[in-house]
Amino acid sequence: MLRINIHEAKTHLSRYAQRVKSGETIELCDRNKPFAQISPLPAQGSSKIKFGVAAGACEIPADFNEPLSGFEHDFYGKS
Repeated sequence: MLRINIHEAKTHLSRYAQRVKSGETIELCDRNKPFAQISPLPAQGSSKIKFGVAAGACEIPADFNEPLSGFEHDFYGKS
């Protein structure tokens, strides 16, 4: 793993960005003490949303669309 100091990273950012794009991980240092890693993200498209994975996880009651008791009185002032 390549280790670089902050100044080196700022000076040659595009060079190191290309290396990360090609799959390399770089350790970023402050006065030769590592504090972060720069690594490539997972391949694009590998985390597509899969619809239906939560199917059956919850149930909607049959009276879901029915007005709540007392709603018309509270809202409209009538029963």
